[in-house]
Amino acid sequence: MDNPMNLSGHNVIVTGAGQGIGEAVARLVVSLGGKVVLVDLQEDKVLAVAEDLGADNADVYVGSVADPGFVQDMVGQAVQKNGAIHGLVNNAGIVRAAMAVKMPIETWQQVIDVNLSGVFYCLQAVGRHMYERAESGDTGPASIVNISSDAGRRGTIGQINYGAAKSGVLGLTMSAAREWSAKQIRVNSICFGVVETEMTETIRSDKFRDGVMAQVPMGRFSDPHEVSQPVCFLLSQASSYITGQHLSVNGGYTIGV
Repeated sequence: MDNPMNLSGHNVIVTGAGQGIGEAVARLVVSLGGKVVLVDLQEDKVLAVAEDLGADNADVYVGSVADPGFVQDMVGQAVQKNGAIHGLVNNAGIVRAAMAVKMPIETWQQVIDVNLSGVFYCLQAVGRHMYERAESGDTGPASIVNISSDAGRRGTIGQINYGAAKSGVLGLTMSAAREWSAKQIRVNSICFGVVETEMTETIRSDKFRDGVMAQVPMGRFSDPHEVSQPVCFLLSQASSYITGQHLSVNGGYTIGV
């Protein structure tokens, strides 16, 4: 039986690919036969990932997804070099914590710019390309996976900017899916719980760990490799009839929500 998650011939843009979940997704895409376009601000880290994957398997673009000009140029160059983009993983994100009553406007805006506007810029640029392909009769795969969070479903303390952005990602996902489904462009989101990355170091610290863990029915956190697999499921033809959905990958944290 053929592997339904085979990504041979797929060119996939992965943002925030220099470490953590983005790096793990990129590595799995390549292991499943695909090629990745790695996007990150951290040049040294993303170049190291690309070197490990090999020049035939990975291209690198260094810049911020919060810059719409960079995003447009990056997608245009990636299309020109590879012929087509078949997948996008909107993973780039930052955390800037502060309680709502004390949060500076700059802190609010930084997170919104990257975690919400940046997702839109990438989704729009790649979506335009996929739409044009479909209009020309190209029936090749077209899948966008937006990385959201439990914070976007349940709210979060001390990160109202992050919670608002991740909730907005759910709206982007559903709206784009409704607009583009007739062209067979699929748009889904994944809501992660606590994944063991640099971004979650604070919540996994001794101060918060036990309280958070008590709310996870499976009784453990996840790691980047584990959560990369459902991302690649949504990129692949194994999920060919799924769009506009939010997949919770969180050990049961949001059961019933």
